[in-house]
Amino acid sequence: MTQSAAPAPGGGPDAVRSALNPGVRKREVWAWAMYDFANSGYTTVVLTTVFSAYFVGVVAGGAPWATLAWTAALSVSYLLVMAVLPTLGARADARAAKRRLLFSSTAGCVAGTLALSQVGPGAVAAGLLLIVLSNTCYSIGESAIASFLPELAAPHALGRVSGWGWGCGYFGGMLTLALSLWIVTAGEARGLGAPQTVPWVMAATAAAFFLAALPAFLLLRERARPHPMAMGATGMLRRLARSWRETGAQFPDFRRLLACIACYQAGIAVVVTLAAVYASEVMGFGMQQVIVLVFVVNIAAAAGALSFGRVQDSIGHRRALTITLAGWLVMVLTAAAAVRVEIFWAAAMLAGLCMGTSQSAGRAMTGALAPPARLGEFFALWTFAQQLAAAVGPLTYGLVTWGTGGNHRLAILVTGLFFVGGLALLARVDMDRGMAARRAAMDGAVPAIPAMSRP
Repeated sequence: MTQSAAPAPGGGPDAVRSALNPGVRKREVWAWAMYDFANSGYTTVVLTTVFSAYFVGVVAGGAPWATLAWTAALSVSYLLVMAVLPTLGARADARAAKRRLLFSSTAGCVAGTLALSQVGPGAVAAGLLLIVLSNTCYSIGESAIASFLPELAAPHALGRVSGWGWGCGYFGGMLTLALSLWIVTAGEARGLGAPQTVPWVMAATAAAFFLAALPAFLLLRERARPHPMAMGATGMLRRLARSWRETGAQFPDFRRLLACIACYQAGIAVVVTLAAVYASEVMGFGMQQVIVLVFVVNIAAAAGALSFGRVQDSIGHRRALTITLAGWLVMVLTAAAAVRVEIFWAAAMLAGLCMGTSQSAGRAMTGALAPPARLGEFFALWTFAQQLAAAVGPLTYGLVTWGTGGNHRLAILVTGLFFVGGLALLARVDMDRGMAARRAAMDGAVPAIPAMSRP
């Protein structure tokens, strides 16, 4: 493989064009990044802030089991994604149907979010079912959009282009959150409560997701070509096991990267899902302060994702991720030791910076090691690792607080072990060797996963 041209200096149009593969237009990359803008509103509003609190306090009436029911529904959705996505990714590769997978999963998430607007007090079963549906579709769409990255970005600019997407995503989340807060504030000014305002928030979130995703629907191209792969009638978990074994034999560094991502993403999942809990329980933050906290973290994350991509491409993927994981450790120690609000705010800003850089770096490294003919499958495994982390991290935090009578400081320190583990696993990843395996697969030296026979 010939060496890619070095990126043009500066940040003008030439620099942008040099970051893209031949034939890729800037508007297509913009459309790709806009999908991150679109789907971030779902996670920010539905999972992190508005609907999660609404479900526990209003739909379930503040019952003692409400939080457990909410986290259990999310866990079910993550398990579903882990079970079905490798098969869906392989099928998308075989049929050159990544666009189709992206569009169908987006439609499912938008429809599920819109249906949440009909969930009122007491509708616990409906709320849980729709959360499982919408979050499953969201996760599948996240994998599908990520699989386009190596087709769009030049090999030397994977980190930079990935950072553009993550940066847009954080701004999309903030915009949708701001729209939601405006709806809630306007409703409260008219004497309306959460049962009247939250349904409008869900409808607005679904509409924002759909509209912001339109550029991806219209402008993203399917560059892959269909190739035969008999899917067979074997179980989805058997398909996943076969994919996992194959990466260990032929792409060992990709497999080590997946283990690293699963480890450190477990720590990130704690921050994403429980930052507000920690702020209120340990630091005594009120609702207004928590909302401001979410905005600050998102702003810092956007800045990190947008600025660190070029650094990542310059110093190397593994070194960049090592710096970021070390930053996470500093954040954990700072948050655990913080007794003054100013110190906690510093920890929150550092968390935002590390969040944007580490998530962007992981996606770029996956793109650097994934064979072009199997992007859907390899990014499905990447998403599998993230979903496993999302199930394990918050559960570990909850078990520590439950076992220690509510010691959140100890729980956040235990969370730091996920980042220590990520650093240890990252040290075993050899990017040069992994990219050599990728080139061998492109040249036909490494066969695709054999077709599975029918039982």
